[in-house]
Amino acid sequence: MRVMPIRYSTDVAAMTRFYEVLGLRVGSVSRPGGWVELPAEAGMLALHRGDGVDVGRCELAFETDERLEDVAERLRAAGYEPGPVVDEGFGRSLRVPDPDGVAVQINEYDRELYT
Repeated sequence: MRVMPIRYSTDVAAMTRFYEVLGLRVGSVSRPGGWVELPAEAGMLALHRGDGVDVGRCELAFETDERLEDVAERLRAAGYEPGPVVDEGFGRSLRVPDPDGVAVQINEYDRELYT
């Protein structure tokens, strides 16, 4: 079984380009263009405790083996503006708004920090 988050957007072409810059590749595409699959090498579902406004919220995050500085540079070169690389309890992360303005988180894990 694979986890397949579904991200809805008013501009599928712009979203496809954004996720290609992140490193995903286009897979199956519907003939009308309203559905595009972007397979990844692997995926996972992360569950986090939340309350109040966080309950039911879904956030899109990716784990990378690349240095976050390299990911950020690739995003900038493609016209996207990532936020700063931030030290976290699990390693480091950065956030970048997608074409709809929704933040996408990219994580560089240091498993020694939290396992």
